[in-house]
Amino acid sequence: MDSGPDSSTTHLNWGNVGLAFSFILLDGVLSTTFGLGVGSSLITAAVRCVVQLSVVALILQKVFETNNPWAVAGMACLLNLMGTAETVVNKSKKRYDYMFPSVLLGMLGSTIPVSIIGIRFAMDVDPFWKPEQYIPVVGMLCGSTISGIVVSVTYVLKELYDNRDKVEMYLAFGASRFEACKPIARDALRLALTPNINQMSVIGIIAIPGMMTGAILGGSSVEQAARLQMVIMFMISSCTALSSIVTTILALGVVVDNEHRVRTDRIDTREHAVYRARNWVIDKIVGGIKDVGSGIVNGIRRLASKRDGEEAEAPERDRLLG
Repeated sequence: MDSGPDSSTTHLNWGNVGLAFSFILLDGVLSTTFGLGVGSSLITAAVRCVVQLSVVALILQKVFETNNPWAVAGMACLLNLMGTAETVVNKSKKRYDYMFPSVLLGMLGSTIPVSIIGIRFAMDVDPFWKPEQYIPVVGMLCGSTISGIVVSVTYVLKELYDNRDKVEMYLAFGASRFEACKPIARDALRLALTPNINQMSVIGIIAIPGMMTGAILGGSSVEQAARLQMVIMFMISSCTALSSIVTTILALGVVVDNEHRVRTDRIDTREHAVYRARNWVIDKIVGGIKDVGSGIVNGIRRLASKRDGEEAEAPERDRLLG
């Protein structure tokens, strides 16, 4: 790890990253030893982390250099779009019709206004769109928002799919779809907000969060770093609540239609189409390789049989000709 004599921060190179990667390798070894079955997932996630952060670093460097508000807005929209894709494709075991636009609306409707108001007034940054301030904050809000959306929507779809009888009983007794779904929505939002409540309860006493640590390592005073972390945590809590409420209401509105029917046919329990397409392509490639391999093996066998037959006929031919 190199650092200049007059530098207040350390300079990390790929050797430092490789050394830290050894911790992941240790986890992989432990997973293999104890048969946990998460070793490959750990390695894959770590490699994704390296690739994604490297690409983001290159992109952000260009955005910071341009100092253009439209570039900042595009980056914020891109982060929300990627967060939506991660939520729908990778994180959700069950999905409902129009889930992608619903989640995207929930994320944009929470991260953008909360980030603008929070950065401009709570963090007192003018203009609010300064790339070095706005983009990292939006990224943190998107990351926390994903967790809340996944928890709330997963609970809603699980209850409507596995325990639809409860909702149908309320509907049969004359309740509206919102009255019948109110207990599910309440429990889903409670589950979505519980991690934020727990995090705020232990922050500072038991855990020193990443934003505060980064500010301190960047040279800010501890007092300013603590205040910055308070603002960020309150923004994260608000953003998670807003996005969870929006996506929960939209999910209930899709699965329980305006005729007050529970439409489980609108819930998809299969793997996402992306993974089904990937598996289909892999199966075709593996099948093609097997066919080519079988053709080669059969060709070798025919050549070997032909050669053995010729060798067997050679003595008889020599006897007849001799």
